[in-house]
Amino acid sequence: MKRDELLDAAEALLCEQGTQALTLSAVADRAGVSKGGLLYHFHTKEALVRGLVERLVQEFDALIASYDTGGPGAYTRAFVEANLAVVMDRDQSRLLRRWATVSAAAADPGLLALVREAMHRWHDVDPGDDPDPVAARVARLAAEGLWEVVMHDPGLYDEAQLEELRERLLDLL
Repeated sequence: MKRDELLDAAEALLCEQGTQALTLSAVADRAGVSKGGLLYHFHTKEALVRGLVERLVQEFDALIASYDTGGPGAYTRAFVEANLAVVMDRDQSRLLRRWATVSAAAADPGLLALVREAMHRWHDVDPGDDPDPVAARVARLAAEGLWEVVMHDPGLYDEAQLEELRERLLDLL
């Protein structure tokens, strides 16, 4: 069993049953492996959640990079596009994964610190090369806030409304 398959099983368990259901035994059962097979990759529940957080951060870093075309203002545009790509994802798997991972990490200050470090890194990129640095900060915060709102109620905005919001945020830049 591969590490990512175990993380997928943990995410599915979190999304379906919540943080109280996340135990090593439950993840092993969900993945169809022995507890020893799970412990080979993740020695503790904390290590498992750390793996979830690290994967989430790496995937979002890669998503931002996929939209970054370089040049003035490119990072903010990429950040907005990456956030909206997740929000507008039809199957909502990336949206739910973020909720599940952050919820699991919230119980442990050390793990939550990893999430906060990533947030600082994403938001501390100097918007000085943006044509309007204040608008860049507004767009970043709005994109992040939209992700947070839609995470709690995925049906709040339809596809057309989300596209309008995306276009308006990009127009700010």
